[in-house]
This record gives sequence, structure tokens and C-alpha cells, in this order.
Amino acid sequence: MRETPRSQGTAGDAEPVLPQPRPGCALAHTTGASGSGSPHRSDGRPPQTPRGARYTGRHGGPGTTPPVPGLPTVHSPSAPRAPFFTPRAPLALLTPLALIALLALCTWQIAAHGPLRTYDERLGRAMSGSAFPSPVAEFLADLGNTAVAVPLLAVAIAWAAWCARRAGEARWWLPPLAAAVAMAAVPALVVPLKALIDRPGPPGPLAGETGFFPSGHAATAALAYGAAALLLHPLLRPRLRRPLLAAVAVLNLAVAAGLVRRGYHWPLDTVASWCLSGLLLWAMLRLSRTGPDGGSSPGG
Repeated sequence: MRETPRSQGTAGDAEPVLPQPRPGCALAHTTGASGSGSPHRSDGRPPQTPRGARYTGRHGGPGTTPPVPGLPTVHSPSAPRAPFFTPRAPLALLTPLALIALLALCTWQIAAHGPLRTYDERLGRAMSGSAFPSPVAEFLADLGNTAVAVPLLAVAIAWAAWCARRAGEARWWLPPLAAAVAMAAVPALVVPLKALIDRPGPPGPLAGETGFFPSGHAATAALAYGAAALLLHPLLRPRLRRPLLAAVAVLNLAVAAGLVRRGYHWPLDTVASWCLSGLLLWAMLRLSRTGPDGGSSPGG
């Protein structure tokens, strides 16, 4: 920056003179120019943002306006598979507590001949005498047989294991193994409860027998179809995942309706089986929380 020459005079009577900017300088810091009180450039471009006024980018990294990302995101091409289905944190805590409470209520009312058992038997008799076609009800009830549900789950286990291993996941075997263990736990839990409660069956082909609470067919269907849906959930496109879970819920409702309509179980027998299978599915999810790299997935 050039300065205006100082006036000639003696050293004694000379007064200090501040440098005066000349018109046409490349850079000026005068007050009153465009953007009053702030530096500006003669070519009209905006000045640099002072360091103290800079905004931070995403993840706390440095940046200006607009924000500049701090840490680059690396997408691994060897992990095209989405993380295993994981429930949200509040649901992961509230779901098992609600299932345990409902299972305990049903068991207590059935064992103690409470008022809930009376209403349950009235509903069961009304459903068994409904106009719902008997052949359709028989078909829906048969969907809870181990000969139908377990092979379907085995196919889902094999497919999920193959896809996870192909994607290079470190613990590809964990979700399929958790599903198999949950399926094996169904008879281990249902049979002792049947013997302990010893509930008589509804009027129908099995009238006079005991050991109907909870329903083994309903528990088998809920666990097998539910575990298969959870295994296939990360392998499907996002728009197909919710319809799959909704279809499994409707299928289990249909199986329960068929069992009650044919006189194989009371309604609360199937409700208790859903609670038991829901707890097993929740445990399966907790054991199978693996991400694409084989580690634990976040969120819960």
C-alpha cells in the first residue's frame, strides 16, 4: 500500500501523520464502504470469513458457510447387506415386560378359574359355532403344524446364512443359529406349561382331553414364521420389509382363528402362545444384533 508523502519540516515541529490510503487501491479497510465497518475487496468478491466466525461442518469438523463435512464417509463395497433387524431402544425394553405381564395374567386367570377364563370360554364357544367355513379353518390350523412351519423356517435359515456368508460378515452364523435355538425352545417351554396348567379342551374333536394351555400349534406358527421374517428382513428391499412383517402378523391371526374355530383351542391358549413366542423372538433379536461388519449394531 502506498502512502502519502509527509510534509517537509524540522524534526521539532513535525506532527505524526497517519498513512492515508489512496483511491484505487487493491484492498481497502475504510469505514463506510460496502459492508460498513467490515473489510471488503475492490473487485466486489466477498471477503474471507474470519476464523472466529466460521461454522463447523457435520461431525464437528471445520468448515465455512455452507458447511463442509469434516470426516469423509467410507462405504465398504464388500457389505451390501443391511444390518440385522433391530427394534428401537424403547421397544426393546417395553416389549418383553409387556409380554411377560400378559402371559402371567393369562396363566393366573386360567389356573385360578378367574373371570377372564369365563369370558374366554364364552368367546371360544361362539367362534366354534360361527359360520366360518370349516375346511378353511382346518387349513389355517394346519399351518401351525411342525411339518409345515419348521421346514419353511429351515429354508429361511439356510438362505440367510448363505447371504450373510457371501457378504463377508464375520458372525454370519449367529442369526441363523439364534433362530434355530428359539425354535427348539418352543416345545421345551410349551410342554411343561401344558402339564402344569392341565386345562380341558373346548367342545369339539378333542373334547374330554386336557393340556391345551398354551397352544403348541400357535406357538410353532408364531415362532417359525416370525423368525423367518426377521431373518429375511435385511435381505429385502426397504419397501417390502413392512409388508412382510404385516403379512406374518395376519397369518398368525388366521392360524389362531382356525384353531379356535375347529375346537382345538380356546382363544387365550393362542394369546399365551404369542406371548411366549414373542419373548423367544425378542431374545433372538438381542442375540443377533450384528452389523454389516460383524460387530454389534447400535441402537438398543
